[in-house]
Amino acid sequence: MTCAARVAGTSVRSVLGGGIVALAGLCATPAHAADEEIQVYMNEFNDLHQLGLDVHVNYVPSGDRTPDYTGAEIGVHRLRVTPEFAYALDRHFELGAYLPLTTLDHTGTFRVEGAKLRLKWMGSHTSHGFFYGLNYELGRVDHKLDQNPWNNEIKLIGGWEGDKWIIAANTNIDFAVSGPAKGPADIELATKVGYKLTRATTIGFESYNGIGTVRNFGAVSASDQASYLVVDTRIGAWDLNAGVGKGYGTNKDDVIVKFVIGVPMGR
Repeated sequence: MTCAARVAGTSVRSVLGGGIVALAGLCATPAHAADEEIQVYMNEFNDLHQLGLDVHVNYVPSGDRTPDYTGAEIGVHRLRVTPEFAYALDRHFELGAYLPLTTLDHTGTFRVEGAKLRLKWMGSHTSHGFFYGLNYELGRVDHKLDQNPWNNEIKLIGGWEGDKWIIAANTNIDFAVSGPAKGPADIELATKVGYKLTRATTIGFESYNGIGTVRNFGAVSASDQASYLVVDTRIGAWDLNAGVGKGYGTNKDDVIVKFVIGVPMGR
């Protein structure tokens, strides 16, 4: 649930900003964003001192069956289900955990394939006007999902919400902590534009566009791309983000169906 917040102090922004610059220069894997979480971060923030739960679900009905590397899990006909727990420490900091990352592959085999932790800071996340923040993730995943077991992501969050429109953009910087296939950090720009049909329902467009690495910035044609038509709505106490997307560029997933289900926790 979105709640009003004061703008954080300059010292906090300076420390976090310095961390971004330092981490972005680290060596990393050519990561393909977080497939378990297809979402543009906006001004959402969990209720203070209340446990929240979002369930991320996506399925690939068609695509290229060639694995990315030896031992990689094929994306086509794969169902991914990942619970994401969140807890707001105060008006600006929120802890989160993707626990566990699970898949049901094209053979019908169910696997638990990792977990991730995150820390989100929102300098401003009011329901109207500009919002901005930063999200950091650290996770360990199975070899079937990534050649490098330990990975990081830094996400810069920004946007604006009005009476009818909401616009958001995330700059995602992905890099590996350890593993045999480390390379320059990948950079992705994720954007969302939504129009509010009612107070409970918004239709919109989401785009996830790789823009190269820190050493080869602007290599769009050599990166994963995907665009989605989406609807955000509320059904009773449940929140729902649903979308159908098309992969292009180097993305091997042709059609992707995705859901983010907000589960009411004691509301």
